[in-house]
Amino acid sequence: MAFSDLFTIEPLSFHLNLIFKLVLSCVLGGIIGYEREHTNRPAGFRTHILVCVGSALVMVTSEYIFRSYHNQTNIDPARLGAQVISGIGFLGAGTIIREGFSVKGLTTAASLWAVSCVGIAAGIGFYEGAVIATVLIYITLIMLKKMEDSFSKNSAYRAIHIQSMDKPGQIAAISSIFDKNGIPVKRIEFINEENEKNLSIKILAKIPSKLGSKNVISDLHSVEGIYKVYEE
Repeated sequence: MAFSDLFTIEPLSFHLNLIFKLVLSCVLGGIIGYEREHTNRPAGFRTHILVCVGSALVMVTSEYIFRSYHNQTNIDPARLGAQVISGIGFLGAGTIIREGFSVKGLTTAASLWAVSCVGIAAGIGFYEGAVIATVLIYITLIMLKKMEDSFSKNSAYRAIHIQSMDKPGQIAAISSIFDKNGIPVKRIEFINEENEKNLSIKILAKIPSKLGSKNVISDLHSVEGIYKVYEE
């Protein structure tokens, strides 16, 4: 059998449907990937497209196998898709990064898992579900992020930025200020500086209203080596 004959086994409608499914999954994955790329996340535009198109191809292949062999043996058309859902975890784990006491990349890992499900839906022909899910995922990543930031600003937690010399015992000295005032710290982020001698820290802490952020900032300024403290 010639290689060209492989494309004549199935009717033209099958090939057009195949192209539509893969192109649709490419577009839908690209929409989610664009948002991740725009915010400089570990998995961006191309990664999301590849995951979505690959997931769609798995479902198209699963459907093709089922149509070809369902009269000869028992075949579960959802089996390959189930492996995609569980197997995408290794890729999502690669986007999760631990920085100090905080963990980043969970949202990107979740978006990769969700976009693989979008690809599965597009691949099996459930176009309404794929498109609606893409819209909801995009809204979650864009609009709800702003809402989440708004909630954070209105909560009792305050983001304190500290720029200091990087020297032994400096973190302990900073922590002692919060401990002395009985301030619970929710998260500490270490931000990379071009100058290795400097240390940039973002601390999310629940500062009591009676104490006030200004008093905490004043206490932090008293620590030797700290040259800038401000509230976000």
